[in-house]
Formats: sequence, structure tokens, C-alpha cells
Amino acid sequence: MAKKSAPRKGSLQFHPRSRAQSPVARVRRWLPQKEAKLLGFAGYKVGMAHVIATDNNPNSLSKNNSIRIPVTIIECPPLKAVSARFYNTVNHYNNVVGEVYATSFDKDLARKRTMPKKPKTKIEDIKEYDHINLLVQTLPALTTIGKKKPELFEVGIGGNKEEQLAYAKEMLGKEINVADIIQPGSQVDIHAVTKGQGVQGPVRRFGVTLKSHKSEKGRRRPGSLGAWKAQVNHMWKIAFSGQTGFFRRTEYNKWVVQVSTKPEKNPKDGFIRYGLIKNPYILLKGSTGGARKRLVRISHACRPRSNIPKKAPEITFNSRLP
Repeated sequence: MAKKSAPRKGSLQFHPRSRAQSPVARVRRWLPQKEAKLLGFAGYKVGMAHVIATDNNPNSLSKNNSIRIPVTIIECPPLKAVSARFYNTVNHYNNVVGEVYATSFDKDLARKRTMPKKPKTKIEDIKEYDHINLLVQTLPALTTIGKKKPELFEVGIGGNKEEQLAYAKEMLGKEINVADIIQPGSQVDIHAVTKGQGVQGPVRRFGVTLKSHKSEKGRRRPGSLGAWKAQVNHMWKIAFSGQTGFFRRTEYNKWVVQVSTKPEKNPKDGFIRYGLIKNPYILLKGSTGGARKRLVRISHACRPRSNIPKKAPEITFNSRLP
């Protein structure tokens, strides 16, 4: 019989394993694009399903055959542009040199932040800047998740300075749809905060092996904490108990299987622990981090893979959307 091997499952790349500061994940990098439009989007995680589609990968052994693809459903209500922020880059640091607000705001935005009644600065008054980001808000009141307080975050804009200025001036105070930003068959990066599981022991947290049943001081503890004379300073590599889950994580190169501009038929009782889909949604191949109803931020893939087809497959069956 082969020897069973169970190496340590906890990755040391994620350190320290502390709770995320906010359930809304941040995006560290926006992939520049030639077209002047938003470089990302956001939506609420609905759940998972599976679809039957025709395999369009030319290098696959099941080419032109029907295959089963697990997908994650993300409902994407429109984003509304609140303000345009102008930045200067000095020594690789971005400094805000000005901000121009829209003339009208959504009524639910007051639940999140107090906005100025009249804009003090016009968009033409700012002359010296390097790039522009749009401050956008979500519209959760359009969904059935039972939430009205919106999320507020920045999204980059593609194109050069002049094109960014024209786009920001056009979209300020207007709604932006997901179909204008994300195309079927493209690759995206997912930024989300994973499910929180509270404080767990080292066996659950790092997958360490259980000690012998005759061992002292517990079976579900690490075997050694370090040298006898250095007990005051434990090494950070030792598997201790602590926070598990609710971490900010980025998943690269998710394949956009479908972008639906209008909601189709929902399940009879809605989606489990979510409700009904009333807005456009996207289907991503595989699973994504985060709990249901949690905001998932989407950006264009910063390091796309060449073995993923650039065209979306033809879907013939969806297990959750009849």
C-alpha cells in the first residue's frame, strides 16, 4: 500500500491572516486600454450553477462536443458615476489634485456619505493632471438582496488624458451598464472578500496532521513551537490558531461565459439565500470567493492566458435559469 502523504495545506504567501478592513475589496492595478471606458465593474454574487455548452477550444480533446461547465452567477446592476478624481503621479505615488462632483445624486447615497449640494469646481477648471478615475456607486436598491446603502469605490478609465476627460464629462451623474464594459469570451480578474469562518484551530486553518492519541497536551496542536530557549519569540511559520476566512483575495483569468443584458426566467422560489435576479448578470467559469449577496469587483485580466478561447461558447442548457 502506498504511503499516505498529507503536506501542509496552508500557504505562507498570505501573511498575516487577518480580517479584511472592509467587505468591499480594493483593486491594486488597472490594466490600461486604448478605448475610453471603465476598466472594471462590480456585481453581487448570486450563487453557482452549471451549463451545457459546445466546447470551442481548438486544442481540447472534446472539441465541438457538449461539455458541462460550472459557472458563478453575478448580478450586475448599473453603476452610477458620482465624481471624477484627477491624479498626478509623483515618484510612483498618485496624489489627488482635484475632484469634480455630479450635479445630482441618488437619494440612497446619503446613507453612505454626505455629498455637496452644489459642485464648487467645474471639470474645465483642472488643467494639470496625469490620469482620471471615476468614483462610482452601486445601486443595491434595484436588487432583491434587501439592501439600500450603496458601496462607493473608484474605477480607472482607459484611453489618454483627453479621452478620459471627455468620457468622465459625459458619464458624470449617469448610469453605466455591464454590457458596455465586459464582453462575452473575455478574461477578467475577480477581487472579493472570502467567507468568514471565525477563529479556527491549526488543523482546520492549516491542515496539520493530528498527533498520536497518546500525545500530551492535545492532539489538535502543533508538535513543536520552536527552541526551548526561545519560547518568548515564536516563529511566524508555526501553524497557530487564528482568524480563518474574510480575507481579500484576487483570482486571475476568469472566463466570461455569458453576459445577459436582461434577466431571464428565475427559479420558482428564487435563488437560495439570495432572491430573484432583476438586473443584467454575467456567468463566470468556475467558483469565485465571497458569500452570497457580497460585492465582487471585476477588472480586465492583467495577465491573460493564451489557452483560453476568446469567444464565448454556445450555451444549450442552464441548470438554474430555465
